[in-house]
Amino acid sequence: MSYLLKAVTYFCHLSCLFLQLCLYLGRRDFVDHVERVDSIDGVLKIDPSNLNGRQVWVQLACTFHYGRENLDVIGVSFRKDIWVKRIQMYPPPTNKPPNTTPMQDVLLKKAGDQGHPFTFNVPVHLPCSVSLQPAPEDVGKPCGVAYKIKAYIANEADNLNEKIGKKDTCRLTIRKIQYAPETLAAGPKADLNKHFITVDKPIHLEASIEKELYYHGDPIPVKVKVNNETSKVVKKIKITIYQITDVVLYSADKYYKCVLDEEFGDQVNGNSTFEKEYKVNPLLAKNKKKFGLALDGKLKDEDTNLASSTLLLPDMDMNKEMRGIMVSYKIKVTLMMGGGLLGSLTTSNITAELPLVLMSPKPAGLI
Repeated sequence: MSYLLKAVTYFCHLSCLFLQLCLYLGRRDFVDHVERVDSIDGVLKIDPSNLNGRQVWVQLACTFHYGRENLDVIGVSFRKDIWVKRIQMYPPPTNKPPNTTPMQDVLLKKAGDQGHPFTFNVPVHLPCSVSLQPAPEDVGKPCGVAYKIKAYIANEADNLNEKIGKKDTCRLTIRKIQYAPETLAAGPKADLNKHFITVDKPIHLEASIEKELYYHGDPIPVKVKVNNETSKVVKKIKITIYQITDVVLYSADKYYKCVLDEEFGDQVNGNSTFEKEYKVNPLLAKNKKKFGLALDGKLKDEDTNLASSTLLLPDMDMNKEMRGIMVSYKIKVTLMMGGGLLGSLTTSNITAELPLVLMSPKPAGLI
């Protein structure tokens, strides 16, 4: 219970207070465990003295912003609500008191007699919070997926013609996030044999990583083995890591961003073998100027990471059931070959690909 009290004390300073509404949450991060999502439990404090017959709702919306606010023209908004759920808070639709969580019990003590608990159950098919790194000239809200809780006073729950003043609204931004699973599978391995037109024997490339998942900021050891049975020379070895962003909204689009590109001067002569482990580390700090890079959803201006890999249920069809932004990564290991007598007709680079899962570890004590 002491943890709850500490969390509540912190987030009450972040609550929105406008006259007769005060929105309380005990936390701003809600975890997607793949097979289920944490319920979003909070309390809304309502002073009914100045409602004048109007009603009070609380709304949770998952919204995709795909354009800058200053580009909204002729009433066309560059955002789409992927999922919206509303709950009538006042007058209560039923006299039956709702079931409350331990967090809500603590919040109700702070809100007093005017506190009303609410709970949102979030579907597993909704995307996690993701923001796209803005260009220097961009202003306003960043593109990406965001979750917002809004409490408001109105005559109707969703009347587009009804104007709701700022003094009758309060809101908080929250995040839906995923953490790395506790059970990790063995790392992937790629084997590739490359034959050349003028050579009977091949070059064999084997690339591997020891586990499938790495945490943000941790070096990733990539093992490279080469068996060069030709007379050709591998001039150097290059390792690149790509972030792949699937944007599923009106259509399915895929974007590739290179988040790491390193070359190593190791040479593999003809009729020889080579084996070495390279440690690479894709970091946001080295990609600050890349517009459109997917980042973990931000709250205000706090530090963040490259967007975590998106974990889905095994039988989920991303194109049919998901909307928003899904993120994945892959590693490319390339043998940079020296040119032959006929140039690229007889010699070309050799590339092997490995899937990579990049995430944050689950905080200690999180269930």
